Amino acid sequence: MADRRSSMNYRRRTTSGAGRREDYVYGSAVRQAEARPQRRTAVPPQRRTEVHPERTRRTSSQVRRNRNRAMNISPAYAVFLTAAAVFAVAVCVLYLHLQSEVVNRSENITSLQQKLADLKEVNNTEYNAALDSVNLEEVRTRAMGEMGLVYEAEGTVIEYNSPTSDYVRQYYDIPEDGVLAQSKEVSN
Repeated sequence: MADRRSSMNYRRRTTSGAGRREDYVYGSAVRQAEARPQRRTAVPPQRRTEVHPERTRRTSSQVRRNRNRAMNISPAYAVFLTAAAVFAVAVCVLYLHLQSEVVNRSENITSLQQKLADLKEVNNTEYNAALDSVNLEEVRTRAMGEMGLVYEAEGTVIEYNSPTSDYVRQYYDIPEDGVLAQSKEVSN
């Protein structure tokens, strides 16, 4: 090892105050890592074989009193902790109850929406069936033949501009039977 160090430009420098050492190697060869021996302090022969017990520091009386106070729980503090624990459990139970109620209502809403969709489908099907069952040509012939209705023609529809007031003036009397026009086929 000493030969290797002497063959390289090797210099050791200690940085100021930190107690660290930095090694600088000048040259192309890389130094192999060396295991440094650990420092040993002088230990009396009787203590070398036994395990080192931890040192106990002397604590002040104030610190000991504070520790003793912290270890003891007063009855008022115990009641407070019990009440806080009961309150926390009650809040958790209430939260779970409300959460289950929300889930139940959500499921109920979903089932009602499904029922509504089914009823709308049935209603639309029945409505379309009713529309398909009515023959409009038959309705027209029956209305014109039996009830005396006529199609509008030139002069039968009178348009007027709506007055600004809320009423309409009537210039001609309406007949007693309420029929203003009648089909030629229908006779009274």
